[in-house]
Amino acid sequence: MSTSKIKSTVEEMVQPYLEERGFELVDVEYVKEGSNWFLRVFVDKDGGIDIDDCGLISEYLSQKLDQNDPVPTAYFLEVSSPGAERPLKKQEDVAKAVGKDVFVTVYEALDGTKEFEGKLLSFDNEELVIQTGKKTHVVPYGRVASARLAIIF
Repeated sequence: MSTSKIKSTVEEMVQPYLEERGFELVDVEYVKEGSNWFLRVFVDKDGGIDIDDCGLISEYLSQKLDQNDPVPTAYFLEVSSPGAERPLKKQEDVAKAVGKDVFVTVYEALDGTKEFEGKLLSFDNEELVIQTGKKTHVVPYGRVASARLAIIF
C-alpha cells in the first residue's frame, strides 16, 4: 500500500472517533527515519490536548490498526499535539490563523523569495496577505507549498 493510501486509510479510521469526542485531526504522517517507520497522528482541540488525550486516542487507533492492518511494515505509532508551530493544512486552518504569526513557503518565488514569515493579515480563500516587517505580500493560496504557525521573536 502506498504512503498516501496508508495516510488516507488512517484518517478515515480515526476521524469519526475524534469528531465524536471534540478533537480535530490536524495531520497524519507515515515516514521512514533511518531504518524505522513512524505513523504519526497530530490531534488538537479547543484549549489544547494533553498526554491523557493522546493516550486514549493512541489506544483506540492501535486497536483499529490491529483489526484492519493497513500498514504492511513494522512501525511506531505516535499520537501528539501539533505543537506551537502547528501546520496549516486546510483553508479553514489558514482562516483561523488570521492575526497570528505564520511561516509560508511557496512552490515558485514571489517578490524574489520562496519564504514568508510574518503576521497573516487576511485570507479570503484565494490569497494570503502577510506582513513581513514593513512590507506586505500577497500570496496566492494555490502557490502555497506549506504553511504553519510561527513563533517570531
